[in-house]
Amino acid sequence: MDIIKALEWRYATKKFDSEAIISDEKIEILKNAFNLTASSYGLQPVKLLIVNNKSIQNELVPLSSNQKQVGQASHLCVFCVETTIDEAYIRAFFDRIISINNTPDAVLSPFRSSVISSFESKSDDDIFKWGAKQAYLAMGNMLTVCATQGIDACPMEGFDPEQYDRYFKLNAQGLRSVLVMPIGYRAEDDMFSTMHKVRKPLEDSIIEIK
Repeated sequence: MDIIKALEWRYATKKFDSEAIISDEKIEILKNAFNLTASSYGLQPVKLLIVNNKSIQNELVPLSSNQKQVGQASHLCVFCVETTIDEAYIRAFFDRIISINNTPDAVLSPFRSSVISSFESKSDDDIFKWGAKQAYLAMGNMLTVCATQGIDACPMEGFDPEQYDRYFKLNAQGLRSVLVMPIGYRAEDDMFSTMHKVRKPLEDSIIEIK
């Protein structure tokens, strides 16, 4: 599908076909797309929890402002962020760079020291807010990739993060939930699927300087 046509086709799905299931092959595409998302410093502070269990999904509906899409969808994506970005976490990232690209440690050392110093000066709240921004980047990327694959999605902030964290025991894993996104295929009787997308004219959205 042409990328612009795919984005025109995409909408925040209000009702999913609960019988329509995303194939394992397409889920693998989404996993890889998530892992390839850009992130600040390349540190990847976001983890993706993928739920493919209708019983669990239905239990999460009351924790999600009673939004039925959470239970109807083929899968539910929960975007979580690391609560601790410390020296060990940062060094592990730079070790991957060395392992994959054979980059000399002497080349990376100044940048690594700078990143470590930057995070040592941040409060836990600062780190969470930084990580949450990365979660939005990841969701934006996933929305686009879903559209190219003909997969419907509904980005959501309307859920109770603390209850999700307790439900999935995320705190014990050093994680906090930030966003949720049901994915699947739209129901034929979702009236919103046939509505035209409402956007500003390009000249009201774009500033070009030549």
